[in-house]
Amino acid sequence: MTSYHPIVTADWLLEHLDDDNVRVLDASVLAEETPDEFRVHPGAEAYQEEHIPGAFFADLLTVFSDTKATVPLTAVSHDAFVTLARGLGIHDDTTVVIYDRGPLVDASFTSSDWASRLWWQFRLAGHEDVYVLACGLPQWKKQAGPLTDEIPLAAAGTFTGSHRPELLADINDVRRAMHDDQTVIMNCLSLEDFRGESGRYPRKGHIPGSTHVFFGDLSREDGTLPLPERLHEQFRESGVLDADKRVITYCGGGVAATWNALVLTSLGREPAVYDGSLMEWTSDDANPLTLPEDS
Repeated sequence: MTSYHPIVTADWLLEHLDDDNVRVLDASVLAEETPDEFRVHPGAEAYQEEHIPGAFFADLLTVFSDTKATVPLTAVSHDAFVTLARGLGIHDDTTVVIYDRGPLVDASFTSSDWASRLWWQFRLAGHEDVYVLACGLPQWKKQAGPLTDEIPLAAAGTFTGSHRPELLADINDVRRAMHDDQTVIMNCLSLEDFRGESGRYPRKGHIPGSTHVFFGDLSREDGTLPLPERLHEQFRESGVLDADKRVITYCGGGVAATWNALVLTSLGREPAVYDGSLMEWTSDDANPLTLPEDS
């Protein structure tokens, strides 16, 4: 793979599954969404029942997140991530392929945002050779890819990486960005969430000045990305393709935002992800939100 594109297909993985330098990670989280609630369950049990041969389970909810942080799903520190990556047998030259079981139970779209969440964490840690499996396990099964319940073992890796703080935005970055015409803030949730028509968050609306592109619209049926021409159409009005501007993506908890970051990376842009997203922003009434009628 001489040029960087963040998605690999099931065909590619079938061909390279036994390569010594390829490490496959299962980052599945079972998520269910209603108009008023979003529930998540660890994917460990599903992994133990069946997974791609040789795949290791990466627990996004309790292992690759800082459970002592005030906001759920906060990324672990660089040093903690290095230790976890080594525990999965990863070296600095390992090709990492990450998959999940879909963004939501019975989702109508195929954007693998749980896999992209871990993809982003690897990028944040300075690992470039990392990819998401298109449509994850559902597409793997459609193509009759092999499955197993055997848990693999691996010797510890020597991963070191190099922290890339420019890929991470905090609440103060977003507060400044609201008044900075050189920064684009992108909401990656559904249009209903963006408009404040759902009850999934303590307060309704979006961060003032936000543009909007729903992460679920940025994948095709087989989990691959739309053609660049189509992506340019989808992003054009948002201003995120302007090379002179910084981009910050956010969502509810820093998961869907990583899919938009992945897609923008495929177009040569590398946005920062607001890790706390609305879970953090809405917890303080001093942080403003905008509804359509306010515009």
